[in-house]
Amino acid sequence: MSSIRTNTAAMTALQTLSQTNRMLSQTQNRIATGYRVATAADNAAYWSIATTMRSDHKALSTVKDALGLGAATVDVAYTAMDKSIQVVSEIKAKLVAAREPGVDRKAIQAEIDELQNQLKSIADSAGFSGDNWLSVDSSSAGYNATKTVVASFTRTASGGVKIGTISIDVNSVKLYDASGTASGILDTEYTATSGAKFSVANLDISALTDSAADLQDLEDMISAVDTVISKMTTAASNLGAAKNRIEMQQDFVSSLMDSISRGIGQLVDADMNAESTRLQALQVQQQLGVQALSIANATSQTILALFR
Repeated sequence: MSSIRTNTAAMTALQTLSQTNRMLSQTQNRIATGYRVATAADNAAYWSIATTMRSDHKALSTVKDALGLGAATVDVAYTAMDKSIQVVSEIKAKLVAAREPGVDRKAIQAEIDELQNQLKSIADSAGFSGDNWLSVDSSSAGYNATKTVVASFTRTASGGVKIGTISIDVNSVKLYDASGTASGILDTEYTATSGAKFSVANLDISALTDSAADLQDLEDMISAVDTVISKMTTAASNLGAAKNRIEMQQDFVSSLMDSISRGIGQLVDADMNAESTRLQALQVQQQLGVQALSIANATSQTILALFR
């Protein structure tokens, strides 16, 4: 039945054209933004997951920065420790030379004094961003012997978050402690056979003679310095191990961030190849829809011809 009040063909053509226009607008938006899921309206579940993953990715970026800071701090401490071992080895060599009877121990002590000053200078300079692990004051307010480096950000199955850290015990690597307890590796006191107390930081051989007692004290000093070198070597090994672990964690965090980025892309990124094909098809459908609507609207003119 033909009717001038209800044009069914025009209504159908208009609905089809409107649907095509909506799909075309959606495709053009995906091409413009590069996202298949740009808002929660596109896909609430995927949008929610992607938003959470983006937040975690940003947190991991901060973790990566923290690891970089930690790696730099450990590297400075390790470098200073390595140089200090070389200086203490020089002190040991001077003491061995001083064991020879008849040598000028005052002249040797003058050299040792300079080496001791160099040790203090190295330790005091081993700070990074205001944090010094080799020259400390354990009596100061807020002092914490356990230094931590933020190493990971983890989301649990229940949705909670957990921060992982790498810990370094400063007590095992400090060379000087200004608290007065003399608990650093270099300022720890040793007792010679004669009862005299000394440390690598303040030992003095200028007054020693060739007497049996003084030579025994000198040998005690050599033994103590050798013990200190062993402790410093262990401390350097601990710092080296921490440095290696931080570097490994940096590589892992970088790989994890890349994996998260790929996962987000799988959820929300648009397939540009598919969208370009879809765009061309929809443009053709739009043109055909316009023609169909034009034909449907011409039906009324056909009815008018019947009354001529």
